[in-house]
This record gives sequence, structure tokens and C-alpha cells, in this order.
Amino acid sequence: MGASKRSIIQHRSGSSFFFTGTLLLLSFVGVMACPHACHCSERNGKVVQCTSRNLEIIPANLPKDTVVLLLSSNRIRHVHKEAFADLKHLRELDLSHNSLESVEVGSFQGVLESLRTLDLSNNRLSSLPRETFTKLHARIRLSNNPWHCDCSLQEVLRELRLDPETVNEVSCQTSVQEEYVGQPVIQVLDSGINFCNFHHKTTDMAMFIAMFCWFFMVTAYIVYYIKHNQEDARRHMEYLKSLPSTSHISKDYDTASSVF
Repeated sequence: MGASKRSIIQHRSGSSFFFTGTLLLLSFVGVMACPHACHCSERNGKVVQCTSRNLEIIPANLPKDTVVLLLSSNRIRHVHKEAFADLKHLRELDLSHNSLESVEVGSFQGVLESLRTLDLSNNRLSSLPRETFTKLHARIRLSNNPWHCDCSLQEVLRELRLDPETVNEVSCQTSVQEEYVGQPVIQVLDSGINFCNFHHKTTDMAMFIAMFCWFFMVTAYIVYYIKHNQEDARRHMEYLKSLPSTSHISKDYDTASSVF
């Protein structure tokens, strides 16, 4: 009977150990799992290689211990909010040579402190929300994008640590002032140009034009109103003149009285 109990206890202990070991293994595999379209390797931390895979979106379920994430040369168009929120150890992110048109506010939430290098070069970005890079410490590449140089872009650049090797490749493809098209943004700003002042002047001019149009419309209405009243007054006077005069009526009345 004692041997039987010991056998049961040993069996249960073995089952418990196997179950615990299985959970640990599954947990380990979950951490180390690699997205189907990517290749994962270890090189001073986990490197997830997803380059040139015709990806249109950022892969889901990226390993949480990812340190380097390479997503260049794909067809990704948007970076959505909290796209990398689970990658607490991410230090390098390469999104170059994609079709990026927008990067949402909060895209880098979760990696603001850890991220050191961010490559957004060679995309289709013309503007970015200022709040996108708030508190981000990474060195950023923004070269070879169709930037629109205005007050908004100027304010965004104030928030960034641009990569010094590519800073002169951040150029104005369009601009609120045509003479700066084709010129490096930093050189334009360093020359003393302030797009925000130009923006305010443009706004003031627009307000002036709007007020002038309003004043013109009011004046035109007043002139129309006066002319219309003058026309009515003239017609009224002509009508009164067309009536028989009082003296003529009185004379006719006296003549009639004398006859009778």
C-alpha cells in the first residue's frame, strides 16, 4: 500500500514537472517567435529582419525582446498609433524606402525612451504632426521625402534630433514661399527665414481681404438701398405732380357756384 502511494505521488510530481516545463517552453517560444514574413537572429540582441518582403503593414506579434527591427524596402503606407508599444527594448527602427504617407501621433509610444535610431528616409512624407516626436530621443533620418515647407514643418523640426549626415537632404519639394522650393530646409531656416511669421502675415492678409469684402458688400448694399429709395421717392413725386392741383380744383368749384 505504501509503495502504491509513493508511485502515485511520483507520477503526480512528474506530471506537474512536465506541465510546468511545457508552460515555460511555450512561454519561451512565445517570446522568441518570429513573424512568418521575417527572419530573426541574435546579434547583440534580437534582430528582426523584414526587409524587401512586399509588406503593406507592420507585422503583428513581433518578438517582445526585439532590439533591431528592419522594415525597409516594403510598401508600408501608414504607421498607426502604438504600433511598437510592446517592444520595450527596441533601439533601432528602419522604415526607409517604403510608401509612408502618414505617421500617427502616438506611433512611438512605448519606445520613446529606448529608441536610438529611426530611419524614415525615402518615403512619401510631406508633413508630420508635431506631437508625433514629443519626448522621442532617437536620432532621425527624414531625407528624400516630398516635404512641404511651412510653419508646421518648422515646428516639427524643432522637436527632433536630425541625423547630421543626412540633414542637408531634407529639402522643400513645395513651400508657402516658392523661392525656397528645392532648397534644404535647415539652410533656409538658418538663413533667418521664419515660416511661422509668413503664416501669420498670410493669415492677417486673408483677414484683411475678408474684412474688405465685407465692407464692400455693406457699402454696396447701402448704395443700392439709397438709390432704391431715391427711385421710389422720384416715382412718388411724379405721381403727386400728375394729380390736379388744389388751386385749380378750387377755381373750378367757384365757377360752378357762380353759375348756379
